[in-house]
Amino acid sequence: MSYTIKIRLKELLEEREIKQKKLAEMTGIRESTISDICRGSRTVMNFEHIAKIAEVLKIKDIGTLIELVQ
Repeated sequence: MSYTIKIRLKELLEEREIKQKKLAEMTGIRESTISDICRGSRTVMNFEHIAKIAEVLKIKDIGTLIELVQ
């Protein structure tokens, strides 16, 4: 059994009607980094970025942002 990790940022931004550019401004994370995370092309995640995104989006359960997929 093999697992992958899915970052649900794109879906969360769509649900909350927040543009990637706005999230970049709110978090101080480069827009290209936010775009990479949304596309799933980022293979290494910075814990500081995850924490900033969670704080700005008021995420209390990390499972809202990160999903373990079989």
